[in-house]
Amino acid sequence: MKRTLTLGGMAAGLLASAVVASPAAHAGNDISHDTLASSNMAAQQVAAFWYGENKANLVNAKPYGVETKVAAKHISKGGPSADSKPGTVPAIGDEKKSSSKSKNVNLPKTTGKVFFIGADHRPHWCSATSVQSKYHNLVATAGHCVYDTESNKATLDKWVFVPGYYQGKTPWGIYVGKTAYTHYDYDVYEDGDRDYAFVTVYNGVLPTSVSGGKKYESASYESYGQALEALKKLQAQKDTGYSSLKVESVVDWAHKVALGTPGSKKVAASVAQIAVDPKTVNSARETLENWAKGHLGESTYDDKTWGAVVKEARPSRRHHSSRLGWNSSDAAKQTVYTFEKDGKRYEATFWGNFDTDYKVTGKVLSIGLKDVGRLGDNVGGQGLAYNQKIGQPVFVFGYPSGSHPDGNHAFSGKTLKWSYGKTFAAKAPAIKAEELQGVKSSFTGEGSLGSSWLLKYNNSRRLGYLNGVTIGVSDTDGNDRYDTSVSPYFDGETYGVYKAAANVWSGKIV
Repeated sequence: MKRTLTLGGMAAGLLASAVVASPAAHAGNDISHDTLASSNMAAQQVAAFWYGENKANLVNAKPYGVETKVAAKHISKGGPSADSKPGTVPAIGDEKKSSSKSKNVNLPKTTGKVFFIGADHRPHWCSATSVQSKYHNLVATAGHCVYDTESNKATLDKWVFVPGYYQGKTPWGIYVGKTAYTHYDYDVYEDGDRDYAFVTVYNGVLPTSVSGGKKYESASYESYGQALEALKKLQAQKDTGYSSLKVESVVDWAHKVALGTPGSKKVAASVAQIAVDPKTVNSARETLENWAKGHLGESTYDDKTWGAVVKEARPSRRHHSSRLGWNSSDAAKQTVYTFEKDGKRYEATFWGNFDTDYKVTGKVLSIGLKDVGRLGDNVGGQGLAYNQKIGQPVFVFGYPSGSHPDGNHAFSGKTLKWSYGKTFAAKAPAIKAEELQGVKSSFTGEGSLGSSWLLKYNNSRRLGYLNGVTIGVSDTDGNDRYDTSVSPYFDGETYGVYKAAANVWSGKIV
């Protein structure tokens, strides 16, 4: 994973603009960045993956449940302290502060869901929000909603942000992730104090046409393990929109083997298939005929590679008993042989036992896309606050899902929810976190990962300052109900990671 230079002196106070310097202007090695979709073609295929098959991958995605629960005994007093002077970055459109207020809680347009393929190779989602940046192209969420902490790959696959997502609807389009930025300590050590990520995204896209996708079928593999490995490589590809991939067993008609051979299969077979070699079809046909006449009922040939089932052809049955001989003149279709013996008519069907190979099958998706512009231009972007005093009230916005420990399914994850409370200092050594902030919240863990903590939220403008992202939840009073959400404390080093990402251009994919 690459490391970039940043940090050093921090700007303090309210900034007059979103970005004041390039990352190269800072000293230090505290930032890591990793590519999500490196090219326009790769990004198009990622979008196609989520739009394809009537958005089945979006609709069927499950809330991400990795590292959500923090045991109550691991939430303790103590916690963060500012590493420099407090500072803020204004939200998009709020560079000039507005004093208007509203008593009602109007939900922000900036919040949505990030979708990706988890370590289990299935689609999942977390909460996230758009934030201010030079090119209006930045998303903030929990670090482990971007970085694959389960399989230890660099990043989660096919990563996209969908603001305002609801039951398959993408009102402002899909924004494919381009580059992910996080703190070096999280990238390398999975330090819970640095469990946040800022992701640059390409311009949003909406579909203009959607096809079901072309059928995909791989070459044959000798073992299931080889085919499964090939499937995983296809799933990990970022330049092709594969979907509905699975491993299927296929008969290797070129290799007839004895019954009981590991990896073999007994199947109905024609004369040509049992003969295997086209040169031996005629002799094989004669052998099958003679064998059937001498072995009424079910039988297996001496080498156990094939056999026959011979039954009396009764007039009431609709078989091929209307004429004697084979049911076809084509050896590839000769599957039933009818003959007479002792005044009775019989039908013989044949089977062969063949080696099995494995193939990967699925679809290659094809989607027509149109550009809908930059993320921040469409939904706005929250500001950023760092080195703030603990004890200030924040709104938490996200898509909680799943159940409390007592089984109560309080949230569906389908709609955006909010909670409100004052932050407090916390520690959670079990997740390598000594400088956390907590807030009282009934959000359940699944789905709420990445929820935005907004300081000084203005209801009328639906804008505030991002001051945290949910990385876990806890039941601190032992009543089997989650009552606390925790976030890394945003300090000067968080600002450094943010600023490195906030200066990077993404561009269009179509």
